[in-house]
Amino acid sequence: MRKKLKEKILLITMFFLAVSSFLGALPSKAANEDNTHKNRITVYLAGDSTVSNYEDSLAPRAGWGQVFDRFLDDKIIVKNEASSGRSSKSFIDEGRLASILNQIEKGDYLFIQFGHNDEKVEDPTRYTEPFSTYKSYLKQYIDGARAKGAIPVLVTPVERRRFTEEGIARDSHGDYPAAMKELGLEENVPVIDLTAKSKALFQELGPEGTKDLFLFLDAGEHVNYPNGVQDNTHFQEAGAEAIARLIPEGIEESHLVPLRNHIIK
Repeated sequence: MRKKLKEKILLITMFFLAVSSFLGALPSKAANEDNTHKNRITVYLAGDSTVSNYEDSLAPRAGWGQVFDRFLDDKIIVKNEASSGRSSKSFIDEGRLASILNQIEKGDYLFIQFGHNDEKVEDPTRYTEPFSTYKSYLKQYIDGARAKGAIPVLVTPVERRRFTEEGIARDSHGDYPAAMKELGLEENVPVIDLTAKSKALFQELGPEGTKDLFLFLDAGEHVNYPNGVQDNTHFQEAGAEAIARLIPEGIEESHLVPLRNHIIK
């Protein structure tokens, strides 16, 4: 009798040891969450005020990076690190690129759009020359991303709202878009020509229609701009969304896999 009791106790003990061992081998909830995160792709955005996020106190002003995630599924995380007033040079000098490179991981993307403030000849803290210093600063973004196993993507600067008297959309960035495209060829980096895409859109909408995209408000129309505003550089939310919609077009054209597989059709 005692022998049978010992055998039962031994069997029960072995059973609980086996169960404990099995449960211990299962990944924890935290581990599962960590693995889920690693299976997601992060798209980092480096750029200026036309890309950056804005607080409610400046609404309806918005950058295209603020709404870009609306066009991507939930497997993609967008981290918009763009900041108003920055050039390819000042963004680096202020440590903003270093901050991105400290976070970015293998398989992530770094989208790079500069030009508006690189044109500020009167400001040596921001100015770059298109075919020399502009390209050399942009190359630091490319090299930094690649060193971390991430994928750099160049985005030519979105156009300003500029038209001739005849209503023809004008170029507003001089040699900067051409210099960026040249660098893309030299470094074998995908280039989304947002300059050309936005210019075509503005031409289609015309001088009056584009006012619905840019920050044009009458006095009293919005509490944040009681005196009204006429801004030919920055967008209201509808404009930011219209520009952000052009980026997936460029992703498709550049065959950016796997990112293109996560575009919401």
